Amino acid sequence: MRDLKAGFYFKSTAALIGSFFEHTTILLVKHNEEGSLGFVTNKSFEKSLHELIEFNHSKPFPLMDGGPVDRDHIFVLHKRPDLIDGGEQISNGLYLGGNMEQVIGAINTSAANQQEIQLFIGYCGWDLGELEAEVKEGSWTFSY
Repeated sequence: MRDLKAGFYFKSTAALIGSFFEHTTILLVKHNEEGSLGFVTNKSFEKSLHELIEFNHSKPFPLMDGGPVDRDHIFVLHKRPDLIDGGEQISNGLYLGGNMEQVIGAINTSAANQQEIQLFIGYCGWDLGELEAEVKEGSWTFSY
């Protein structure tokens, strides 16, 4: 198995049918000595940003169902470091996190679109070695 790193996409296999991860594609955004973190990229959340109480002043903007962990928070991936400060570059031109006020401002002024900003409710997390074990047992296939 090749070394895993941020920026890799992986897909669930038939081994995960019947679970939260059935038919999911995940973008790996962190992989280090603490474990791995990623977001489901092909599952929409049932609400839009403006339907959440704390963001009811925002324009409608889609939310993705990022994973089963920490579903009380919104996580941001973006391609606009020129508009959003504080993001951590995870791969070519893609950033994790950043100033949420600037994210909302970019959405509300249409300075950035859905191809440039993605918002996730929750994330997927694995302890050190856990993701590799799931790959070996056949739960995931990778797109490098």
